Amino acid sequence: MPATKIVVNIPGEDAYDVRIGPAVLDDLGASLRALPGVGAAPRLLVVSDDNVAPLYLDAAKASLNAAGYPVSDIVVPAGEASKSLAVIGEVWEAMAQLGLTRDCAVVALGGGVVGDLAGFAASTYMRGIPVVQAPTTLLAMVDSSVGGKTGVNLETGKNLVGTFKQPSFVCASTSTLATLPEREWRCGCAEVAKSAVIDSDEFFFWLMDNADALAARDEAVTAEAIARCVVFKARVVSEDKTESRGVRECLNYGHTLGHAVESLAGYGTYSHGAAVAEGMRFAARLGAALAGTPVELVQTQDALLDALGLPALAWSASPEAMLSAMKRDKKARAGVVRFVLPLDVGRWELRDVDDDVILEHLRAWEASK
Repeated sequence: MPATKIVVNIPGEDAYDVRIGPAVLDDLGASLRALPGVGAAPRLLVVSDDNVAPLYLDAAKASLNAAGYPVSDIVVPAGEASKSLAVIGEVWEAMAQLGLTRDCAVVALGGGVVGDLAGFAASTYMRGIPVVQAPTTLLAMVDSSVGGKTGVNLETGKNLVGTFKQPSFVCASTSTLATLPEREWRCGCAEVAKSAVIDSDEFFFWLMDNADALAARDEAVTAEAIARCVVFKARVVSEDKTESRGVRECLNYGHTLGHAVESLAGYGTYSHGAAVAEGMRFAARLGAALAGTPVELVQTQDALLDALGLPALAWSASPEAMLSAMKRDKKARAGVVRFVLPLDVGRWELRDVDDDVILEHLRAWEASK
């Protein structure tokens, strides 16, 4: 299967390529040599985790070495717990001890956690050095590797410390998806569904027609889903790079309740995608009550998530605890919780919702468990 190239153009930033294909990791070194600001780097640092490194670190380093790059690596523990101030401090210290200079670059080899952590390290070390994203999970390929969000978690909430740092290049090698556990595959499918609902009828109904194939990891459908998500996200980010105009916030669909689920259930209890899928179900029902979201969309979205292996969660928490977690999320403004509500496929609105209304719907959500 030939590689696909998508160019991401964001005002005020250098354009960068997203390469999608089964063998693009093999060409990583040659691809980087052609990049301004990275091609002449005197040393590269690969950041990975202890799940991904045994599988793909040697191949990535071999490609980089073949292109003439001296390469160091840092391997962090796999999982959301690595997105912490303690781990980022260890990464910064390792970067300094390795003698990395401002003309060096970081390669993030892994899923969303590694991408967020390595991107944050690159954006802050010596006030910023280039970062290349080499995602190895479906979630990272369709969402987190594109758009420049980086960050770490605090005990009080997810992604509360971070920066915007656009990558210099994204290398989405779909062959790495062969080793992805089923839980993580479904996690990525949730972000594909989120993008399809927010983007357009064309994307949504394509996904409805191909949901079973995506769930079964059909290679052609997977590559198409990744490309569609990248095009969608690149368009949104180009209109609102720093989430300051209200446009980029559409990408938070499902995340308001989803982040609260992750926090209260304990990070890692449910995958990010499973929590977001639950948040999508909740937001669609909230939209039906507050914004005229068609009941048919609520039902069709439920069916889509079911087909992708993302059933409603059996878990719940007290409405008061959920509301409190939502208020700590970075999407809240002045103590008011904001939801992305789908008005229909391809149409949405960002709405501040009063506490008593949220509690009413959270009680119904809890009672449904």
